[in-house]
Amino acid sequence: MPLAWVPYADRAEAERRLGGIPDGLDLDFYRADGDKLPDSLDEVAFYVLPYLKGTSVLDKVHHMPRLEAVQALTAGYEDVLPLLPDRVTLCNAAGLHDASTAELAVALALAGGRQLDVFARNQPHGIWNRHPGRSLADKRVLIVGYGRIGAAIEARLQGFEVDSVTRVSRRGQAGSPLVHPFSDMDALLPQADVVFVTAPHTPQTEGMLGVRELALLPDGALLVNVARGKLVDTAALVAELSSGRITAALDVTEPEPLPPDHPLWRTPGVLISPHVGGLSSAFAPRADRLIAAQLARFAAGQQLANIVRTGQPQQS
Repeated sequence: MPLAWVPYADRAEAERRLGGIPDGLDLDFYRADGDKLPDSLDEVAFYVLPYLKGTSVLDKVHHMPRLEAVQALTAGYEDVLPLLPDRVTLCNAAGLHDASTAELAVALALAGGRQLDVFARNQPHGIWNRHPGRSLADKRVLIVGYGRIGAAIEARLQGFEVDSVTRVSRRGQAGSPLVHPFSDMDALLPQADVVFVTAPHTPQTEGMLGVRELALLPDGALLVNVARGKLVDTAALVAELSSGRITAALDVTEPEPLPPDHPLWRTPGVLISPHVGGLSSAFAPRADRLIAAQLARFAAGQQLANIVRTGQPQQS
């Protein structure tokens, strides 16, 4: 009987959260919360990675001779893929974090534009100091990386009376909605009042917003990054923020975690959250549904969903 590792405390929790365990599948349990690594390294065939525990959860992956598939609970997988043997299939969590991350992106845009962080810092000191804020209403929005999260952000902007939404992706697409290719970015950045960064981290997107690109933004523009910190040149961003020309609201940074002495913490005009886009009350029930569906497919010998790399059979 194949064995799966799942990020629950025990069988009772797994059965409750998954709505039962598929026939023909056994479970072992590992949350990476100080709990001991299971003794079933030689048996595990399907491994659901504990969420937000870093890559150390893969330290023993080359000692798992029967491992067939790994299920990540993140949409991004660039840090996981290089650590897996070629024979192992990798599935990501595309769709799992769309609503939560889009919600935070809009919240950051609102909070940064209306200076809610300034008011929060003033509150403990009893300071009543009004500042004119920047509304989303009538603003030209650019979504850089128009995938599922980008589309979810656009859906949530419908009630805010933005002037326009322009979409950009790696290849672009004609038709409705029109999506520009990344090659159009130089022409689009000067027309953007609010830029949402939602592109995946790849060799092509790393540093895509650097000195030249940030300089193309109009005065007063707001940059919201909920993708990966490496998409934005941190030094270039600090320089632009320090000039007061643009502002930013960031859920991701480079490096990450951001060291306490990093200048970005104390740079004016930036609001920082500690990479919590997917970490909301929506996460657990949606993750449970994803895990349950994938376990059922695996137990039935069906093709898994969200495959980002198919394992290659070992050469005999």
